[in-house]
Amino acid sequence: MATKEEIKDVPEAYPVQVPTNSSNDISRGHAEVEIVKKPWWHGFKEPGSALQIIVAALLAIAIGIVIATQVDDIPEAVPVIVGIIGNMWLRALKAVVLPLIVCSMLLAVTRLREMSNGGSLLAKWTVGYYIITTLISITLSCIMMGLVWAKQYSNVGKSALEEDDSLPDTTERPIHKVVEDMFFSLIPANVVKALAEDQLLSVIITAIIVGYLIESPRSPIIRVTEEIERMITKIITFLIMVAPIGVFFLILPNLMKLDIGEIGMNLGLLIGATLSTMLIHILIIVPIIFFSFTRMNAYSYWLKISPAWITAWGSASSAATLSVTLRCAKERGIPSTIYKFSCPLGCLINMDGTAIYLPAAVVFLAATQGQTLSPADYVIVALLSTLASIGVSPIPSASLVLSIMIARSVNVELTEMYAVIVAIDWFLDRFRTAVNVSGDLFASMIIYKMTKIEDPPEVIEQDAREADESEKDASNKV
Repeated sequence: MATKEEIKDVPEAYPVQVPTNSSNDISRGHAEVEIVKKPWWHGFKEPGSALQIIVAALLAIAIGIVIATQVDDIPEAVPVIVGIIGNMWLRALKAVVLPLIVCSMLLAVTRLREMSNGGSLLAKWTVGYYIITTLISITLSCIMMGLVWAKQYSNVGKSALEEDDSLPDTTERPIHKVVEDMFFSLIPANVVKALAEDQLLSVIITAIIVGYLIESPRSPIIRVTEEIERMITKIITFLIMVAPIGVFFLILPNLMKLDIGEIGMNLGLLIGATLSTMLIHILIIVPIIFFSFTRMNAYSYWLKISPAWITAWGSASSAATLSVTLRCAKERGIPSTIYKFSCPLGCLINMDGTAIYLPAAVVFLAATQGQTLSPADYVIVALLSTLASIGVSPIPSASLVLSIMIARSVNVELTEMYAVIVAIDWFLDRFRTAVNVSGDLFASMIIYKMTKIEDPPEVIEQDAREADESEKDASNKV
């Protein structure tokens, strides 16, 4: 994950306001990224790094296999005691989900309302395009998971990670009752009860309404929300730092009693399902849309913006990649008026990779415990994934906590297989981020071609001066 020291600021003469989920800006303008090459094993020193999580997962798998194959008649109390630490980590992760979603959605709606500037052409095309492509990616994911991949998973049991009485009854209900409940869930009869019972859809709708009704960005509500979100972000950062410990103690006790072969097959299927759907989206669906609007070769364009999505893959953060994204947009000839609006906004609401991953994770959890999602469940998953992906923080593993809430919304229990999702999230998160950043740059070119907005002369002159100053600074350093 990129650090703040790796992202340089540019002169403040033409600042870019980045709509992230905190009051702090990420980077400004065409900041250059200072690439520091380090040995791969240095990543092990960083708390919560991908390498630490990999090692923790491999150790848990190895120890679990040895115990499962060499020890007979393992007492039932042993996995429970060993899993206490892992379940405590999971409970802490679940505890911050709802506050994070409320804060993120409220701030996102407020900033979108502020940036739209009365419904300008640029804002309409940017927000409209992002929402449409998110819906397309969600639909593609639900179709692929429901019709192709759900049938491939094998049932490895339904032992829950922990008893949770808050889960609703999963008995079969008439379709008209399901539809009625789905519409009723849009409007909570009791907001406090909706928060207490993790009714995600009701909470998101309420946050959207509240965010829209806030007129001033200097409102005390906004300041309080930003402060709460800063605290939540610190908590999540700490939880990610201790993720290797949590992953280890989530995987180990469950491998003592599971069929290792079945887990390995399901793990490969989850990776294959997610990556294949992302490839279809970014290499087939998006190029068709791109060519339809621009009459340009999407594959050539995608290769030319490779510094952005390669950096995104390495950092697993669209926010940390923003400086490289802006530079790639400038090199492609997109006016700064457009890319300085569309790319930072895309960090917040254009999450096609995340939108694809969330249904994949929920279907994986359901199928591996022998549960089949109904068409109504897929509608709920699609709706929640759309709203959640728009409001998710542009930080590594942000969708890890969202998958919990969406699964619970369609009565899918958190089984031991959730530990598998946690163990490989570091891997899939990089591909999700690469898809997200690629989508931002595809969108910027489409918006440019359709709106035909050009930079005013004073902006062009300002950009030229900044470029000259950057060249002088670079030559002085040499």
